[in-house]
Amino acid sequence: MQAASTGSSRSRLSKLLPVAAGLVLAALPWFVSPYQQDLIAKILVYALFALSLELLVGTTGLVSLGHAAFFGIGAYVTVLASPQGAPASIVWLVPLAMLAATAYALFVGALSLRTRGVYFIMVTLAFAQMAYFVFHDTKLGGGTDGIFMYVRPVLGAGGAVWLDLEDKRHFYYLALGALALTYALLALLLRSRFGHALVGIRLNEQRMRAAGFRTYGYKLAAFVIAGAFAGLAGFLVAVKDAAVNPELLSWHESGAVLLMIILGGLGHLRGAFIGAFAFTLLKEFFQSESLLGPLASHWQMTLGFTIIAFVAGLPKGLIGAGQMLRQRRRAPVREAADE
Repeated sequence: MQAASTGSSRSRLSKLLPVAAGLVLAALPWFVSPYQQDLIAKILVYALFALSLELLVGTTGLVSLGHAAFFGIGAYVTVLASPQGAPASIVWLVPLAMLAATAYALFVGALSLRTRGVYFIMVTLAFAQMAYFVFHDTKLGGGTDGIFMYVRPVLGAGGAVWLDLEDKRHFYYLALGALALTYALLALLLRSRFGHALVGIRLNEQRMRAAGFRTYGYKLAAFVIAGAFAGLAGFLVAVKDAAVNPELLSWHESGAVLLMIILGGLGHLRGAFIGAFAFTLLKEFFQSESLLGPLASHWQMTLGFTIIAFVAGLPKGLIGAGQMLRQRRRAPVREAADE
């Protein structure tokens, strides 16, 4: 009875945690400095990006090294479609960025999902590099320098502006709202028959086929949905920085977001947010010359060693730290009972 009540209380707590986290994040801009607000906004954008990859890797078991292609395409389309003299409307700019990322995800997924394992990883990487060089080597993407957004988009009607993304606080709340909506939609999706089918494919695809599921269609749908949300994150990063460059589509970006979800804990939506939060803060810490001095110039090395230590010590990610501590506390009690 006690174990059952403890389990139900933990279940209720796990449902309340995202709501509590959202309320805290909504209040933060009124208590932090502009720099801290900008850093948290960056974390929100990358948490959304990580959530999109979590649907592929943590839920469906499809490890992609080309997810940054959809992120970068969403960002580039946002800037390319924005007029230089007047602000564009969020109402059509957001769907356009997501639609462009979705279209490329459909194309890439339809071909790459015919492969498996390491071949799937390499094919997704190849398609991402193709997109990277399209923007890197042509005038369309401005070459290595990228392109700038001169006027950020707005939301309004009849001359009234409700949301002006030139205002950093407005952008912060847009990013928070997009993250909350994405989290809620993915949570609902995972509870549906479709979500259960994706989990079944990750656990045993052959058994799912034997049960009558057309696994290719389910995987393609998950790939396209993940690409669409990555495009939304790309829209946000383009507006935040008011500039884009080909590095947004590079394999380094795909590797970074993959590290985020591994660090946070695969198989959990909250793990994607925790991983994005931890990865971004660790990166900021190791790049800080005021804290680490000359060692800051070698931040890639120190960050790499730190992530290796986290992954080795917490095989289930940061989200599994609490469970590991509880197990260690119970171990002496069990040993005493056995004696």
